[in-house]
Amino acid sequence: MAPKPVIYAMIPARIGSSRLKMKNLALVNGQPLIYYAVQAAKEAGAFDKIIINSDHEVFAKIADRYDVEFYLRPDKLGSSITKSDDVVADFMHAYPDAEIVAWVNSIAPLQTGEELSKVVIHFLNEGLDSLVTVEDKQVHCLYNGKPVNYVQDAPFALTQDLTPVEAFVYSTMMWRKDAFLDQFSQKGFALLCGKFGTYPVSKLSSTIVKTEDDYQFVNSIIEASHQKSVYPSVQYDSIIKKILIKQ
Repeated sequence: MAPKPVIYAMIPARIGSSRLKMKNLALVNGQPLIYYAVQAAKEAGAFDKIIINSDHEVFAKIADRYDVEFYLRPDKLGSSITKSDDVVADFMHAYPDAEIVAWVNSIAPLQTGEELSKVVIHFLNEGLDSLVTVEDKQVHCLYNGKPVNYVQDAPFALTQDLTPVEAFVYSTMMWRKDAFLDQFSQKGFALLCGKFGTYPVSKLSSTIVKTEDDYQFVNSIIEASHQKSVYPSVQYDSIIKKILIKQ
């Protein structure tokens, strides 16, 4: 049996943000937003190291608080126009021991450790070189005004019969280092390098915080889930219960 590869979780955290100022530090149920990514990475139990990758030293204090490592990326990789490829390549050069790097998105606070673990297992089992998480959307879709997964000149298809469209959500991305750096050195980009695959995640995991509305949404969900310990199960009106009993 081949030895388990060395897998590092890299949690990116820029200090700047145009739509929601310093969103990684915004408190969600009393914890900074980035805490939830750190916690999910820990609970996944799949990583040899967990590293916050930021352009600002303030995140070193956050890393110390939650007992993970910190990497200060070069200033030039801290702008809003920085390519993710450059951030990943820089990190891989800084941590050459990592055979596989997982980008655990700091702004996907509803991603769970259990689901993150499944993403890693899928990556390994499929022998992938790159992966992006997606949300399967089983709805009628157009691209440039043309049908993607249905026929316009035909009876309107039932949604349950449609082929799902895979929308990238980026709650997690993963790469095999050698494959990534090989393509990056040749082409200057490598996010979808080598043998590429996707992994469908839940609607909660696919929620990315980019605006204040997103922030309010996830804050409400996390506050409610902490009050109840778990997400509530489906409940029905008493009249409906009587009907179900008769059936």
